[in-house]
Amino acid sequence: MRTSVLIWAAVALLSGCTSLWHDLGTRKNQRQGVSSSLVAYLYPNGEVPPDQDKVIPNLRVPVKVGLAFVPSYDATAAGLSEASKNALLGKVKAAFAERDFIREITIIPDTYLRSRNGFETVEQVARLYGIEVMVLVSYDQVTHTEDTKASLLYWTIVGAYLVKGSKNDVQTFVDAAIFDVKSRKLLFRAPGIDRIESRSTLINSPEETRKARERSFTSAMADMTVNLDKEVDSFRERIKTDRSVMVTDRTGGTSTGRSGGGGALASETLLALSAALVLAWLRRRSGLAPA
Repeated sequence: MRTSVLIWAAVALLSGCTSLWHDLGTRKNQRQGVSSSLVAYLYPNGEVPPDQDKVIPNLRVPVKVGLAFVPSYDATAAGLSEASKNALLGKVKAAFAERDFIREITIIPDTYLRSRNGFETVEQVARLYGIEVMVLVSYDQVTHTEDTKASLLYWTIVGAYLVKGSKNDVQTFVDAAIFDVKSRKLLFRAPGIDRIESRSTLINSPEETRKARERSFTSAMADMTVNLDKEVDSFRERIKTDRSVMVTDRTGGTSTGRSGGGGALASETLLALSAALVLAWLRRRSGLAPA
């Protein structure tokens, strides 16, 4: 009985070691990637983007903004969950919620954009939500996993659990492109980058890799948000002089580079004229001026 137990224990140990060595052989220098392409999405089937140098968008401020990730073509790749995407976009939304020229920001699930019809799909979604400006976030993330010299201790069961012989290198790039939906013109863009290195045991490597990917996405999106804030201010200053974009407030006035310019001026003129008329009427009533 004792001999049988020892034999079965030896078989189990050898099987475990064989499985570990098999994992080592298949894991060495693994490379995984997930990405979405803005150009491929907006201009599918090799379409050529049109020349829009002479196109002058008309932004009605405060604007309604849509915020979404560009869908990935590879649905099987290990990317972000829908919950993680919504959480990341929520942080971007919160960073710009108090801007005076933004009326509303709507987070759009990328499942609404997966019909692969380019700008036609974007326009359909924009009509559904009443959106005038769309922010599309594309991304590219590469995860490289390799085993260090310390992974030689993986041949023991204890080593697989305790020795951090696996190294993960995660590089993430995100890019926010801001479009005027009606004219389809790119207004400006803002990138974000991040790189994370981590180490893990053989047993914990899949979980640590997943966490590293999520942390890298979060850091890259935070970097993008900072750059986006700077680009928004730069865009507002730029359109004051280059006249590449017309800005119209929702009361009907027009200006360049700021909201409420023409409308505010018209309102002030009307108010001053009304005051002058009232003053003249009072003077006539009091006899201070001829009728």
